[in-house]
Amino acid sequence: MSGEDSTGTEARILSAADALFYEHGVQAVGMDRVRDASGVSLKKIYRCFPSKGALVEAYLRRRDQWARTALEERVARYTDPEARVLAVFDWLYEWVDGPDFHGCAFINAFGELGADSQAVAEAVRDHKTAVRTYLRNLAHETGAADPDWLGGQLAVLLDGAMSNASITDSPDPARHARSAARTLLRGAAVEEAPAAV
Repeated sequence: MSGEDSTGTEARILSAADALFYEHGVQAVGMDRVRDASGVSLKKIYRCFPSKGALVEAYLRRRDQWARTALEERVARYTDPEARVLAVFDWLYEWVDGPDFHGCAFINAFGELGADSQAVAEAVRDHKTAVRTYLRNLAHETGAADPDWLGGQLAVLLDGAMSNASITDSPDPARHARSAARTLLRGAAVEEAPAAV
């Protein structure tokens, strides 16, 4: 590893941490397992990431980039606004139906550490906000009467489908969410957001 620069070392550490944290959970994985999987000494790991918390935050930021890029690439195949929204759920179905699906990394990490780690909570909230904004923008493309409201509904469908797919070990919730999204889209042009209570 003598010729490897710090960027390459960080990438190896993050790749190992990503695979371990996502499959086994953040708390179940010690830094020694990251060391063994990455082939990077603990001293060098801590030089790149001063704490496990810093590594977990970097893992979540990396996952955010992966997830949003994969989603945007799938949606970009379509030009019809409704098809673009429904492509979100087609992407979800393919992902949850694969062998490497272990739920939503962000919901999982928040459940494990969100109450005790501001950095983890922020990374999770940043991701969820970015996805909700993306869905709102897709909703806006459809001409929905209230794209903010529709975008929020789509975000709830997406998160709910991921959670249910993880619990049931089935991709069916993604199909159910797609069907619900189609129903929402059909009513969105005329439906107004409910008045605040």
